Amino acid sequence: MPSIDLHCHSLYSDGSQTPQQLVDQAVAAGVTVLALTDHDSTQGLAEAHSAAVAAGIRLINGVEISATWNNQLIHIIGLNIDPETPILKEGLVEQAQARAKRGRLIADKLEYLGVKDCWQGVLALAGNDENRVGRAHFAQYLVNVGRVRQLQQAFDRYLGNGKPASVPMPWTDMATAIAWIKTAGGVAVLAHPARYGLSQTKLRALLVDFQQTGGMAMEVSTANEKSNIINNLAVLSRRFNLYASQGSDYHGINMPWLKIGKFAELPAECLPVWDLFR
Repeated sequence: MPSIDLHCHSLYSDGSQTPQQLVDQAVAAGVTVLALTDHDSTQGLAEAHSAAVAAGIRLINGVEISATWNNQLIHIIGLNIDPETPILKEGLVEQAQARAKRGRLIADKLEYLGVKDCWQGVLALAGNDENRVGRAHFAQYLVNVGRVRQLQQAFDRYLGNGKPASVPMPWTDMATAIAWIKTAGGVAVLAHPARYGLSQTKLRALLVDFQQTGGMAMEVSTANEKSNIINNLAVLSRRFNLYASQGSDYHGINMPWLKIGKFAELPAECLPVWDLFR
């Protein structure tokens, strides 16, 4: 059986490694089908494809789009997309520009709180591309300068909703994000549904709206997810006629608790999303 990881990130968003390095790690882990799903960016796909061809594994074009549903931030993965589709490219440019604007506002708040040279330091972590700057880069910078010891502490003290350096983001809405993905020939996948802190009632409501607006799949198995949660998501995927996806959500060496290609198998009752790619 192929080993399939359909969720990982490179330095073209908030990962710490190049697409080439991701492919190398995937090969070392025995992964034979890999999707690169950078946040609101497809810039790393060309390099990833070249590396995958050389390594003899299959690369699925992917992206992870930040969106809102009922004022709730969610992430929607697009799998098997054509990254050159104009409507998708234009939408991702808008997302990147909004991300850059938010980044500067966060940096201003942290400077006011006494975190010196914040924008320059964060920009360096993002490869000197302001369109890549995300909260994970700020969290890493706060660790680097000794303001916090761990990445999560940066969100708990500074970056999380309602915290001193929090800045709301005008992400696109769920229906629009799904439309971008579908127009690009891809499959819209609701990423890590259990991480949004929703009650079962609200999660079911989200899945109803997601399916009715064109979503076709949901992540069921992700790295470090508890078995009871995976089993619950598997039941929901079948109840709402959604294909099931899986992935590590690997970000690189800065998050060592996530391992590329390492997560629980999909429960047997699931319909694997990769059946749509054959």
